[in-house]
Amino acid sequence: MDVQRKLAILADAAKYDASCASSGTEQRDSRDGKGLGSTAPGMGICHSYAPDGRCISLLKVLLTNACNYDCLYCVNRASSNVPRARFTIDEVVKLTLDFYRRNYIEGLFLSSGIIRSADYTMEQVVSVARKLREEHHFRGYIHLKTIPEADDALIAEAGKYADRLSINIEMPEENSLARLAPEKDARAIRRTMGRLRLKLDEAQEKAATKTKPPRFAPAGQSTQMIVGADSANDRTILATSANLYGAYRLKRVYYSAFSPIPDASRALPLIAPPLVREHRLYQADWLMRFYGFDVGEIVEGHGSGMLPLDIDPKLAWALRHRDRFPLDVNRASREELLRVPGFGRKAIERIIATRRVSSIRIADLTRLHIPRNKALPFIVLSDHRPSARLLDEAGLVERFKPKATQLGFGF
Repeated sequence: MDVQRKLAILADAAKYDASCASSGTEQRDSRDGKGLGSTAPGMGICHSYAPDGRCISLLKVLLTNACNYDCLYCVNRASSNVPRARFTIDEVVKLTLDFYRRNYIEGLFLSSGIIRSADYTMEQVVSVARKLREEHHFRGYIHLKTIPEADDALIAEAGKYADRLSINIEMPEENSLARLAPEKDARAIRRTMGRLRLKLDEAQEKAATKTKPPRFAPAGQSTQMIVGADSANDRTILATSANLYGAYRLKRVYYSAFSPIPDASRALPLIAPPLVREHRLYQADWLMRFYGFDVGEIVEGHGSGMLPLDIDPKLAWALRHRDRFPLDVNRASREELLRVPGFGRKAIERIIATRRVSSIRIADLTRLHIPRNKALPFIVLSDHRPSARLLDEAGLVERFKPKATQLGFGF
């Protein structure tokens, strides 16, 4: 099989992995003449978007889509009737360098099906990164998937060459993983996450003491959960994410809406969940990480444990707590401002800087990049106070429901 055909198969096979982004690593480039590539954003032709809106371009492929495991939700499972392919180490290296030189990509996202053993597969993945770094002095971004049961020495070596490592937890509940992916061990996955955190903490501690630390995945670790392949509700999914962030200091949890696959097991749902559910989970995740919300606040009042699909979770919280509004923007604390619909973190910093020298008025909202229609019912300004009855009007929820083409983070 020629490389072009392999690329078609293995790039398509990698599309189900959502945990692919190129943010958060150290800055380096090749302008000093010592290597090839750069981690600076904006390089090359971008093909996808990170959840924060940044455009990124990575060569995203599997080393092979052959796999010993028979995970029911995976199109590349052992029993799946799909064309199989496998790159050699040199083929992936050459593709990465060729794509970079053509200005198509910023770096490489490499995963693989499990072949022979966890150690063998991990060694193959690490060998690609080692060759790019040491033989070709590639300084672009590299994200490697970690194999849970792989030897600790291989994981340490992966962190030496990769900017980010990730290991997919797949399911929010252990019993779902045991039922749908019997060869995978949820505890082994968490043990590996723990090992990664220890190595990341060690590197960070040495850096703080001005001792040159061993390089280990400066962009941290991430994971992915499949949404809608089991019966877990949004409360369970977000609680699992909160635990992962707290216990393992993950940089990101990615949410991937289950997609029905050919010859699917009867244990799987027949239809995919609405994509907007995935979108709402990302918004809720953002609230937990950057806006001071906890899981209980986000899903309170929803007996089913599901986030509403028609409005974003921050707006839903504000409408459940109308007694806290309207809020005086010129006097409120940063923590209070973070709860206002339409107010993003950067906008809040601009508000705080502006109000040190002048009172904020309606005309300032556009300059501060704040959506007026969304924010005005919840705030008091120097020249604006919403009517006392506005927040109690039955039609307020309908007013904020977005059209299908207007979905966004909307904070």
